[in-house]
Amino acid sequence: MEPRSAPHSSGPPSLVVAYPQRRGASEHEIASQEAVALRLAALLGCEFLPRFRPSRHRDLPVPYYVPDRTITSLARAARLGIRRAADLYGGVTPHAYLAGKSITHGLVDARAKAPAGWSRDLAAQLEDVVLRGYSAFTLEDAARAGSRLLRQGAVRLKPPDANAGRGQQVVRSEQELEAALKRLAPAQVRRLGLVLEEDLEDVETYSVGWARVGRLEISYVGTQSLTRDNKGAQVYGGSTLLCARGGFDHLRALPLSENERRVLALACRYDTAVSTIYPQFYASRRNYDVALGRSADGQARCGVLEQSWRLGGASVAELAAMQAFALSPALASVRAMTCERYGPDAPEPSAQQRIYRGQDSTVGFITKSGGILEDTHGRAQ
Repeated sequence: MEPRSAPHSSGPPSLVVAYPQRRGASEHEIASQEAVALRLAALLGCEFLPRFRPSRHRDLPVPYYVPDRTITSLARAARLGIRRAADLYGGVTPHAYLAGKSITHGLVDARAKAPAGWSRDLAAQLEDVVLRGYSAFTLEDAARAGSRLLRQGAVRLKPPDANAGRGQQVVRSEQELEAALKRLAPAQVRRLGLVLEEDLEDVETYSVGWARVGRLEISYVGTQSLTRDNKGAQVYGGSTLLCARGGFDHLRALPLSENERRVLALACRYDTAVSTIYPQFYASRRNYDVALGRSADGQARCGVLEQSWRLGGASVAELAAMQAFALSPALASVRAMTCERYGPDAPEPSAQQRIYRGQDSTVGFITKSGGILEDTHGRAQ
């Protein structure tokens, strides 16, 4: 239980905590959250306090929070003492659906239902920033949206709150669409929505991001990789990022490829549109996945897939870059990575890069690692 109201201090924090933490979080998820919190504590010159609970630590100063998800209530954030982006590593939104994939697309038509606070203007601003697709908040709206998209090729159904590519499915006919929708819980769709999106071939997924911790600011662009999990499904396998000291203008000043510049431009337009439509939203960590691939008719396609304003797969790489910048004030850029592999045969990472290795109650045996690949002078770390 959280305190009714928490004091707020505009001064620097003295504690860093891995909180809030989702009930039922598995071992590798907890390890990742605590590893990031520990690195943030070192970066901020603070103490990391494990197993923090507001009800047990009422007399402590307001900490710097490292939540495992976006906080989807301004009131809850205020009760914790979070009132600005500098108070946490992550983000705060005024509505639950804003934290998921649903805001990436508009509704199928004027009849479609949407939750309170939903902006139909956002879809117009994002139309040429994202792939073809719709968000739906009822199964009936999802069926209409899916039927419309199927006229142009296969359709990917995406739960808005899932990560690592899990829970997604591709349908290629009306019969497959109907069967897929029957397996969904109507109440869950009403609360968070469902994304229906064109399915691309030969896809390469990029990550574009920005983060600020204390006075240190970084931005980055890089690519994601896939790997097989313990059930044989293709899931997120890690990221390799080019990180710049400073904001996106500093990143643009680096020798980027044409694709990197393209995905960076799309992610920035997405970020600006959301911040304009929902001014109450704030975040110190912003990450956008952008896909490049081919549509069913062979046309080149590029669009933002989703946003992440919370601890994510690239966070360990982000913190490694920040630590490198903090240690070397003259350093302008570094390459950093995260890696996730499944099964006991995965290579053992170095002690410095290891985040978690062992049997996880949710995904089975998994190895997670991350760190610096090389600095701006090409020196391997």
